[in-house]
Amino acid sequence: MNHVIQASNAVTMSSREIAELTGKAHKNVLADIRSMLAELEIDWAGFSAQYTDPTGRALPCFNLDRDMTDTLLTGYSAKMRLAVIRRWKELESRQAVTLPDFTNPAIAARAWADQVEAAQAANIQLALAAPKAAFVDQYVEAAGSMSFRQVAKLLRANERQLRQLLLDNHIMYYLGGVLTPYQPHIDAGRFEVKTGTCEHNSHAFSQSRFTAKGVQWIAGQWMQFSMKGAA
Repeated sequence: MNHVIQASNAVTMSSREIAELTGKAHKNVLADIRSMLAELEIDWAGFSAQYTDPTGRALPCFNLDRDMTDTLLTGYSAKMRLAVIRRWKELESRQAVTLPDFTNPAIAARAWADQVEAAQAANIQLALAAPKAAFVDQYVEAAGSMSFRQVAKLLRANERQLRQLLLDNHIMYYLGGVLTPYQPHIDAGRFEVKTGTCEHNSHAFSQSRFTAKGVQWIAGQWMQFSMKGAA
Protein backbone atom coordinates (compact mmCIF):
# COMPACT_ATOMS: atom_id res chain seq x y z
CA MET A 1 0.00 0.00 0.00
CA ASN A 2 1.54 3.30 -1.05
CA HIS A 3 1.00 6.11 1.43
CA VAL A 4 3.82 8.35 0.22
CA ILE A 5 3.28 11.16 -2.26
CA GLN A 6 6.03 13.15 -3.95
CA ALA A 7 5.13 16.59 -5.29
CA SER A 8 7.64 19.18 -6.42
CA ASN A 9 10.41 16.92 -5.07
CA ALA A 10 8.95 17.20 -1.55
CA VAL A 11 8.26 13.98 0.32
CA THR A 12 5.15 13.76 2.48
CA MET A 13 3.85 11.09 4.82
CA SER A 14 0.15 10.32 5.09
CA SER A 15 -1.79 10.14 8.33
CA ARG A 16 -2.61 6.54 7.43
CA GLU A 17 1.05 5.54 7.43
CA ILE A 18 1.64 7.42 10.68
CA ALA A 19 -1.25 5.44 12.18
CA GLU A 20 0.26 2.16 10.97
CA LEU A 21 3.74 2.98 12.25
CA THR A 22 2.58 4.17 15.68
CA GLY A 23 -0.20 1.64 16.19
CA LYS A 24 -2.74 4.41 16.77
CA ALA A 25 -6.21 4.35 15.25
CA HIS A 26 -6.33 6.50 12.09
CA LYS A 27 -9.28 8.51 13.46
CA ASN A 28 -7.17 9.41 16.51
CA VAL A 29 -4.23 10.47 14.34
CA LEU A 30 -6.63 12.66 12.30
CA ALA A 31 -7.88 14.26 15.52
CA ASP A 32 -4.28 14.85 16.68
CA ILE A 33 -3.38 16.52 13.37
CA ARG A 34 -6.46 18.76 13.37
CA SER A 35 -5.73 19.82 16.94
CA MET A 36 -2.09 20.55 16.05
CA LEU A 37 -2.94 22.60 12.95
CA ALA A 38 -5.60 24.56 14.85
CA GLU A 39 -3.10 25.36 17.61
CA LEU A 40 -0.52 26.44 15.02
CA GLU A 41 -3.23 28.48 13.21
CA ILE A 42 -2.43 26.68 9.95
CA ASP A 43 -5.12 26.11 7.32
CA TRP A 44 -6.00 22.42 6.94
CA ALA A 45 -6.45 22.79 3.18
CA GLY A 46 -2.72 22.64 2.47
CA PHE A 47 -2.46 19.18 4.01
CA SER A 48 -5.91 17.68 3.36
CA ALA A 49 -6.23 14.67 1.05
CA GLN A 50 -8.46 11.68 0.40
CA TYR A 51 -8.06 7.96 -0.04
CA THR A 52 -10.40 5.23 -1.21
CA ASP A 53 -11.20 2.41 1.21
CA PRO A 54 -11.85 -1.20 0.07
CA THR A 55 -15.58 -0.46 -0.27
CA GLY A 56 -14.92 2.43 -2.68
CA ARG A 57 -15.68 5.24 -0.23
CA ALA A 58 -13.59 8.41 -0.42
CA LEU A 59 -12.36 9.15 3.10
CA PRO A 60 -10.28 12.03 4.51
CA CYS A 61 -6.61 11.86 5.42
CA PHE A 62 -3.67 14.26 5.74
CA ASN A 63 -0.30 14.38 3.96
CA LEU A 64 2.32 15.97 6.23
CA ASP A 65 5.80 17.22 5.43
CA ARG A 66 8.76 16.45 7.70
CA ASP A 67 8.33 19.54 9.90
CA MET A 68 4.64 18.87 10.55
CA THR A 69 5.29 15.17 11.18
CA ASP A 70 8.03 15.98 13.70
CA THR A 71 5.74 18.49 15.43
CA LEU A 72 2.95 15.93 15.65
CA LEU A 73 5.28 13.31 17.13
CA THR A 74 6.28 15.61 19.99
CA GLY A 75 3.26 14.38 21.92
CA TYR A 76 3.82 10.69 21.09
CA SER A 77 5.86 8.09 22.93
CA ALA A 78 9.56 7.52 22.24
CA LYS A 79 8.80 4.14 20.63
CA MET A 80 6.27 5.73 18.25
CA ARG A 81 8.63 8.57 17.37
CA LEU A 82 11.48 6.17 16.59
CA ALA A 83 9.32 4.09 14.21
CA VAL A 84 8.29 7.17 12.22
CA ILE A 85 11.82 8.68 12.22
CA ARG A 86 13.26 5.46 10.78
CA ARG A 87 10.60 5.48 8.07
CA TRP A 88 11.41 9.10 7.21
CA LYS A 89 15.10 8.23 6.79
CA GLU A 90 14.10 5.44 4.42
CA LEU A 91 11.90 7.78 2.37
CA GLU A 92 14.50 10.53 2.18
CA SER A 93 17.17 8.06 1.06
CA ARG A 94 14.99 7.28 -1.96
CA GLN A 95 14.64 10.92 -2.95
CA ALA A 96 17.73 11.04 -5.15
CA VAL A 97 16.73 12.14 -8.64
CA THR A 98 17.86 10.12 -11.65
CA LEU A 99 18.46 12.43 -14.62
CA PRO A 100 17.94 11.28 -18.21
CA ASP A 101 20.98 10.32 -20.26
CA PHE A 102 21.33 13.56 -22.19
CA THR A 103 24.17 12.10 -24.28
CA ASN A 104 21.51 10.02 -26.03
CA PRO A 105 19.70 12.36 -28.51
CA ALA A 106 16.46 10.33 -28.46
CA ILE A 107 16.22 10.32 -24.64
CA ALA A 108 17.12 14.01 -24.43
CA ALA A 109 14.43 14.90 -27.02
CA ARG A 110 11.80 12.86 -25.17
CA ALA A 111 12.68 14.51 -21.83
CA TRP A 112 12.41 17.96 -23.40
CA ALA A 113 9.04 17.06 -25.01
CA ASP A 114 7.70 15.78 -21.68
CA GLN A 115 8.57 19.08 -20.02
CA VAL A 116 6.90 21.10 -22.78
CA GLU A 117 3.74 18.95 -22.66
CA ALA A 118 3.52 19.27 -18.88
CA ALA A 119 3.91 23.06 -19.07
CA GLN A 120 1.25 23.31 -21.79
CA ALA A 121 -1.21 21.21 -19.76
CA ALA A 122 -0.64 23.38 -16.69
CA ASN A 123 -1.20 26.57 -18.70
CA ILE A 124 -4.46 25.20 -20.13
CA GLN A 125 -5.77 24.37 -16.64
CA LEU A 126 -4.86 27.87 -15.40
CA ALA A 127 -6.55 29.47 -18.39
CA LEU A 128 -9.74 27.49 -17.75
CA ALA A 129 -9.73 28.30 -14.04
CA ALA A 130 -8.96 32.03 -14.33
CA PRO A 131 -12.34 33.22 -15.69
CA LYS A 132 -14.26 31.32 -12.99
CA ALA A 133 -11.95 32.66 -10.27
CA ALA A 134 -12.37 36.24 -11.51
CA PHE A 135 -16.16 35.81 -11.66
CA VAL A 136 -16.29 34.55 -8.07
CA ASP A 137 -14.12 37.42 -6.85
CA GLN A 138 -16.40 39.99 -8.50
CA TYR A 139 -19.58 38.29 -7.31
CA VAL A 140 -18.65 38.05 -3.65
CA GLU A 141 -17.57 41.68 -3.56
CA ALA A 142 -21.17 42.68 -4.33
CA ALA A 143 -22.94 39.95 -2.35
CA GLY A 144 -23.23 39.23 1.35
CA SER A 145 -23.23 35.79 2.93
CA MET A 146 -24.69 32.97 0.86
CA SER A 147 -26.48 29.68 1.55
CA PHE A 148 -25.10 26.30 0.50
CA ARG A 149 -27.52 26.11 -2.42
CA GLN A 150 -26.60 29.61 -3.61
CA VAL A 151 -22.90 28.72 -3.52
CA ALA A 152 -23.49 25.50 -5.44
CA LYS A 153 -25.43 27.44 -8.08
CA LEU A 154 -22.74 30.12 -8.28
CA LEU A 155 -20.00 27.52 -8.81
CA ARG A 156 -22.23 25.42 -11.11
CA ALA A 157 -21.41 22.55 -8.81
CA ASN A 158 -23.34 19.34 -8.32
CA GLU A 159 -24.94 19.81 -4.88
CA ARG A 160 -24.38 16.20 -3.82
CA GLN A 161 -20.69 16.30 -4.79
CA LEU A 162 -20.14 19.69 -3.16
CA ARG A 163 -21.87 18.51 0.02
CA GLN A 164 -19.72 15.38 0.09
CA LEU A 165 -16.59 17.51 -0.40
CA LEU A 166 -17.56 19.57 2.65
CA LEU A 167 -18.22 16.46 4.75
CA ASP A 168 -15.19 14.42 3.63
CA ASN A 169 -12.77 17.28 4.25
CA HIS A 170 -14.25 18.07 7.67
CA ILE A 171 -15.35 21.53 6.63
CA MET A 172 -18.98 20.98 7.67
CA TYR A 173 -20.98 18.29 9.49
CA TYR A 174 -24.62 17.55 10.21
CA LEU A 175 -26.00 18.86 13.49
CA GLY A 176 -29.68 18.15 13.98
CA GLY A 177 -30.00 17.55 10.25
CA VAL A 178 -28.47 20.95 9.40
CA LEU A 179 -25.09 21.42 7.68
CA THR A 180 -22.90 23.14 10.26
CA PRO A 181 -19.30 24.37 9.85
CA TYR A 182 -16.52 23.15 12.11
CA GLN A 183 -15.33 25.83 14.53
CA PRO A 184 -11.88 26.40 12.93
CA HIS A 185 -13.60 27.40 9.68
CA ILE A 186 -15.91 29.77 11.55
CA ASP A 187 -12.88 31.24 13.31
CA ALA A 188 -11.19 31.64 9.91
CA GLY A 189 -14.10 33.85 8.80
CA ARG A 190 -15.42 31.48 6.14
CA PHE A 191 -18.86 31.01 7.67
CA GLU A 192 -21.35 32.79 9.82
CA VAL A 193 -23.97 30.93 11.83
CA LYS A 194 -27.26 32.70 12.38
CA THR A 195 -29.58 31.59 15.15
CA GLY A 196 -33.05 32.74 16.11
CA THR A 197 -36.61 31.74 16.92
CA CYS A 198 -39.37 31.16 14.39
CA GLU A 199 -42.19 33.65 14.91
CA HIS A 200 -44.90 31.15 13.96
CA ASN A 201 -44.08 28.26 16.30
CA SER A 202 -41.32 29.64 18.59
CA HIS A 203 -38.92 26.89 17.51
CA ALA A 204 -35.23 27.75 17.65
CA PHE A 205 -33.37 27.53 14.36
CA SER A 206 -29.80 27.70 13.13
CA GLN A 207 -28.58 28.62 9.65
CA SER A 208 -25.01 28.42 8.38
CA ARG A 209 -23.99 30.71 5.53
CA PHE A 210 -20.79 31.19 3.54
CA THR A 211 -19.16 34.59 3.95
CA ALA A 212 -17.55 36.32 0.96
CA LYS A 213 -14.21 34.98 2.20
CA GLY A 214 -15.72 31.51 2.51
CA VAL A 215 -17.11 31.58 -1.03
CA GLN A 216 -13.72 32.50 -2.44
CA TRP A 217 -12.04 29.76 -0.42
CA ILE A 218 -14.51 26.98 -1.26
CA ALA A 219 -14.36 28.02 -4.93
CA GLY A 220 -10.65 27.17 -4.86
CA GLN A 221 -11.35 23.84 -3.15
CA TRP A 222 -14.03 23.01 -5.72
CA MET A 223 -11.71 23.88 -8.63
CA GLN A 224 -9.04 21.51 -7.27
CA PHE A 225 -11.66 18.78 -6.81
CA SER A 226 -13.03 19.32 -10.33
CA MET A 227 -9.56 19.24 -11.91
CA LYS A 228 -8.73 15.97 -10.14
CA GLY A 229 -11.98 14.49 -11.41
CA ALA A 230 -11.21 15.59 -14.95
CA ALA A 231 -7.63 14.27 -14.85
